[in-house]
Amino acid sequence: MVADLDSGAVIAARDPHGRHRPASVIKVLVAMASINTLTLNKSVAGTADDAAVEGTKVGVNTGGTYTVNQLLHGLLMHSGNDAAYALARQLGGMPAALEKINLLAAKLGGRDTRVATPSGLDGPGMSTSAYDIGLFYRYAWQNPVFADIVATRTFDFPGHGDHPGYELENDNQLLYNYPGALGGKTGYTDDAGQTFVGAANRDGRRLMTVLLHGTRQPIPPWEQAAHLLDYGFNTPAGTQIGTLIEPDPSLMSTDRNPADRQRVDPQAAARISAADALPVRVGVAVIGALIVFGLIMVARAMNRRPQH
Repeated sequence: MVADLDSGAVIAARDPHGRHRPASVIKVLVAMASINTLTLNKSVAGTADDAAVEGTKVGVNTGGTYTVNQLLHGLLMHSGNDAAYALARQLGGMPAALEKINLLAAKLGGRDTRVATPSGLDGPGMSTSAYDIGLFYRYAWQNPVFADIVATRTFDFPGHGDHPGYELENDNQLLYNYPGALGGKTGYTDDAGQTFVGAANRDGRRLMTVLLHGTRQPIPPWEQAAHLLDYGFNTPAGTQIGTLIEPDPSLMSTDRNPADRQRVDPQAAARISAADALPVRVGVAVIGALIVFGLIMVARAMNRRPQH
């Protein structure tokens, strides 16, 4: 899917409501639940459970103390599953955190999404769609904390015990290789395949692309995303085949500066009425599916983009 970050216009899409495993692109919900409810400078002690989580890790462990801000950088820049679990504890523990994350997804209009793990590791019933991921990231990019983190290339991450801190590098290659890139998020599990979200700004026009259930052949996801962004920027301004619906107004009212927040309200993310949980969405036309299908076929036939 290709969409405008500012207007919410969907420019092109293929099977936008098809349900797939999200892998780590779903970490956006953990990030936004944390940004909305936690103080960025709050200290969090690492645990053995954090260190024992499967998959990619950034070094959260017993003996280490991390701020919420540092954990968010580890989560979004390098997809740290240990950082995801540490943040989930601050959201009330695993069951409470998953409830809040799923309620946030519903409040954003995500009717195709069910989150079973905070890290994006495959779990029972775990699913999302390109449309829902577009909703989540459009909302997230309106937050300056999130936008700054995903655009950060390197960050000093603290160590623990005898393990020194180190320079964390952003794993999103679009950020280094695409002019005007705003960052995004990578993801992979065996069931999900390659997943990717990327965005860029060209002459004040900010576009986003979402890829689910992908492969690395013949080119990696960030290059596939680059081709789709190129297509989007080549369409006339105002091109639209559908719309990303707006989040519930109550979410927008919580967008205070987290650095200034002195109290943590662990119940804030849970205040969602059943009546608001399923807003009506605007359907995406079939023509978008045909456009992006053709684009991906072209992308798969092209050689790798040169490194810059």
